[in-house]
Amino acid sequence: MPMDADVQTHARTLTLRSPDHVRVGPFVIRYNPNWSLKYANYAIPDQDAEPTPGELDALIAAFRERDRMPRLEFLPGWAPAVEPALLAAGFTVENRAPILACAPGGLVDPKPVAGLVMAEPASDAEFAAAALVQHLGYGGEGEPEDGTVEWLRDAVAGGGVAALATVGGVPAGAGGCSVPVDGLSELAGLAVGADFRRRGIGAALSAHLTRTAFARGCRVVWLEPGDADVERIYVSIGYRRIGEKLNISLDPA
Repeated sequence: MPMDADVQTHARTLTLRSPDHVRVGPFVIRYNPNWSLKYANYAIPDQDAEPTPGELDALIAAFRERDRMPRLEFLPGWAPAVEPALLAAGFTVENRAPILACAPGGLVDPKPVAGLVMAEPASDAEFAAAALVQHLGYGGEGEPEDGTVEWLRDAVAGGGVAALATVGGVPAGAGGCSVPVDGLSELAGLAVGADFRRRGIGAALSAHLTRTAFARGCRVVWLEPGDADVERIYVSIGYRRIGEKLNISLDPA
């Protein structure tokens, strides 16, 4: 199976394992009741799905019943008929994001960052600090929703990774690698605090998370970079493009 198909299978398997997932026709929705962030609520089609207009109407209704934006994330080659059907139903492409992956032999150690300490959260306070860094790093205000902490805790409990980076005892960055499936894990939610950017913390934290995932038995770690500048950081530590993911949504009615 090609690596991009492995990645799609990984994402879909975790969605099916999530306790609040919703099955609608040839789709499965990853619904997070405690986390309204759009990136935490999306659907994935079944492989080679060919949805009917009625099934798309049901999918849209399922999102709106749960006060979520109708949204999908998937690799177009997984289900080629789905994108044209979504466009015909009024969906708009958000972006076509590159998918990067790294295997143990490809990881490159970045330059060390003076004073940087990285550790896995253990206490409630540490998990809360990591979640707050992520929340603020992605443009949030106030306190993070419960789902942010839950994701980090679930990752650690399920054999994945979470990390909180500090400088002088001050939280500076956080991120995690998801629960692995068949040796694959997704590096996600990596954020660096505004006062600590452009110091190499993002690269160091990414390498730490990836290395820890490998040490725990993962054979591949994959991710979706936020933009071209972020992609360059991941490339510098050994990640390489393996495919492209479609992010597509329907504006609220």
